[in-house]
Amino acid sequence: MADGFDLRDEPWIPVKWESGESARCGLRELFHRAHEAVDLELPVPPAAAGLMRVLAVMSARIARGSKGMRLDDEDLVEEISDWLDARNGVLAGGRFDPAAVDTYFDDEVPPGRFDLFDPIRPFLQDPRLAGECRDSKGQPVSSGVNKLVIGRPTGVNGAVLFGHFTDTDPVAVPAAEAAWYLLAQLYNGPGGKCTPRQITREKTGTVEASPMRGLVSYFPWGPNLFASLVLAVAVPGSGAEADPQDVAPWEAAELPDPLGPLPSLTWPTGLLTGRFRHAVLLAPSEDRTKVVDAYITWATHAPAQRARDPYVILDRRRDGEYAPRDADGHRALWRDLDALLLQDSDPRSQRPLILNSLPVSWRSRLAVRAYGFDQERSQVVDRTWFEATTPPLLQWQEEADPVMARHVARCHQAAEAAGDRLEYAAKLAWKLATDVNAAGEKRPKIDAKKPGPWAGAAMRHFWPRAEAEFWRLAKPELCDTPALPAMVDTALAALDEAIGRVNRADIRVARARSRARAVVRGLLRSTADAA
Repeated sequence: MADGFDLRDEPWIPVKWESGESARCGLRELFHRAHEAVDLELPVPPAAAGLMRVLAVMSARIARGSKGMRLDDEDLVEEISDWLDARNGVLAGGRFDPAAVDTYFDDEVPPGRFDLFDPIRPFLQDPRLAGECRDSKGQPVSSGVNKLVIGRPTGVNGAVLFGHFTDTDPVAVPAAEAAWYLLAQLYNGPGGKCTPRQITREKTGTVEASPMRGLVSYFPWGPNLFASLVLAVAVPGSGAEADPQDVAPWEAAELPDPLGPLPSLTWPTGLLTGRFRHAVLLAPSEDRTKVVDAYITWATHAPAQRARDPYVILDRRRDGEYAPRDADGHRALWRDLDALLLQDSDPRSQRPLILNSLPVSWRSRLAVRAYGFDQERSQVVDRTWFEATTPPLLQWQEEADPVMARHVARCHQAAEAAGDRLEYAAKLAWKLATDVNAAGEKRPKIDAKKPGPWAGAAMRHFWPRAEAEFWRLAKPELCDTPALPAMVDTALAALDEAIGRVNRADIRVARARSRARAVVRGLLRSTADAA
């Protein structure tokens, strides 16, 4: 029987090598050959977002600057300029030092901590759950492997996203994939009822939502995985302070106290791996190649630490406070570009801290990778997850190229304005075409519950075309070209597509279409008047 599943050397992380080959590797090979990997190909975006945070912590431990100092060295972080110089030195080296990689994985972390099934300290898990998770009769109870795998239904009413499974006939998960879902649960698990956990006489079965639930993460993405990992290390001061006690869960001497207060968040490890609200334990098959059961419950009920995650966009709410931008499975990444390029002087949003202080010499080679999971924050509702990557455009950040940054913002804002006007116009057209009394009204009232079919169809036609128009306009040589006329033309074409040629033969529909088109074109007049 195998001893375990050692994440250092077992192949569990899917990558694409510069040769074009796709394969899986362990943590050790990943860091040894990060400069040879051109992409991370983990097919579960919430797990990839969690993995990038874990790898960023390990990168800070492993990476050495030109003077041999680690990126997480306390002396180095006293001056941000010194830290940035050290990071530039790491990038200039072109790869992680193989000796530093082996030293970290073999000497600096206690034995067994990277084993997914270690009986004492399994990786990112709590072995106490096997004895502490109990049902109403006090008998040991598990959550089931279906609860672990996001997308499988659990209980009676669970939604099916990616396959058909039942609690009465669960299908074991390969250990490599179980590691992905372990990360996804810790970073994106739901709040609400969970498997009860009893530590004292009190037994509770509720958990708070995970810190990244329902959000989208943005990472600077380099030409190889080495650069992406180094640039994923949060700059000192990004939401937490450096501290000698900054340890990752797999490095800590003791398991966390689920009944005690939470420690202050520290940089970089506590910030990225110290905010879990869930506790998980995986039960392996006899040969340690699969997971056949799982325990998923609460890790703490202490108030969550307040912190700004360095990989999220903050949007200004109506009350003036800022909150992380929600993941939206219907929203393409290009619609976030102004929030990624403009500095925090833009009052509507604040770009991710990780995109600040990027090395000047690298900006022309850097793209943005987004991982999102469209979920309800407070409910067990998972809609869809997504992954997207921009072209290399971070050379257009406002501090480097303010003209292009503002041009990109204008192009996006024009698309949003045209899209909003189109949606209203399509609803208006339906109202006018189906309500004989509405034609004579100056401002017909739109029934929000009966918007008609044209608005949804119009938006489905509009956004793909608007994206193509956006990229056509987002060029330095077109910086002086107004974007709104092109977006209005795109909206008009989408409106006609939604109504359809056959319907336009009806005189009432033709009149409704004409009035709706006038509403869309009116956006040009209102914008000119405002100017």
